[in-house]
Amino acid sequence: MMCALNSGAGLVGQELIAQLSKVQSRHHIKVVLIATSKKLIRDASGLELPLWRRAFDSSAEAYTSFDTIKSFLDSLPPETVTIFVDCTASDEVPSHYPEILEREINIATPNKKGLSGRYQLLDDIQQAVEMSGAMIYFEATVGAGLPIISTLKDLLLTQDQVTKIEGIFSGTLSYIFNVFGSGDAKFSDVVKDAKEKGYTEPDPRDDLNGMDVARKLTILSRVLGLEIEGPPSNDIFPIQSLIPIELESASSGDEFLAGLPAHDATFDEQRAKAKREGNVLRYVGSIDVAPRKISVGIQTYKPQDPV
Repeated sequence: MMCALNSGAGLVGQELIAQLSKVQSRHHIKVVLIATSKKLIRDASGLELPLWRRAFDSSAEAYTSFDTIKSFLDSLPPETVTIFVDCTASDEVPSHYPEILEREINIATPNKKGLSGRYQLLDDIQQAVEMSGAMIYFEATVGAGLPIISTLKDLLLTQDQVTKIEGIFSGTLSYIFNVFGSGDAKFSDVVKDAKEKGYTEPDPRDDLNGMDVARKLTILSRVLGLEIEGPPSNDIFPIQSLIPIELESASSGDEFLAGLPAHDATFDEQRAKAKREGNVLRYVGSIDVAPRKISVGIQTYKPQDPV
């Protein structure tokens, strides 16, 4: 089996390479290409994974078009099983999924952009799968390592009727609301703490805007057969952003964090109201299948409720 890995520079890509380097000899896996958005290393006979970083730093070749990667994929022996692994958060790479699948190359990806973006792209991907017999695996787009998507597919295959999906789909927001709701800490302090611990994106607004949760719900809705257009927007289903309007245009994450304390009173009020009613605040995503009702935002729950 040959593996072409896109974006070895990211943390996810680097961890995958580290794991593959430990098992590749036992499972006859060859990693033949490692690429970032601007540079790549490639060797059809297989790269030396323990030395990949040194090779990348010293001899990576620049490229300006994804056609370079596609041409390399075309040069691989047709009798081998090839997997293209997209570890990016790119909008551009998923646009090439149909062409990759048409080459009878399988895809594995945690990238949510392609599966939750334009519905036409998803339709093109599905048609390419049907025509080529290649597969696309996207379990890691929702729930990290939990088998949520495969379990959902199994339920559908056995003719079970899924009526509702509801849960906390962001580890970052789960941490923030668990800490914020359990005491008297200011919301801005909790967000700052989460960032310092590495739980948020470099710019916390990328977590607080709700789009990550919305993309996951879009993917799950599509697995259920709902033709939900994307990328998600408030015109399609409600997405509650936790970013104060005044801070949406902050020039950086640091500027955003500096301005967030001025809005603590709003979050304090929501927490106090929930406590008076014996509830806690949680940032929840839900899909109500029959009425096609999808929502993303803060909800209140009794502390013992299974959310």
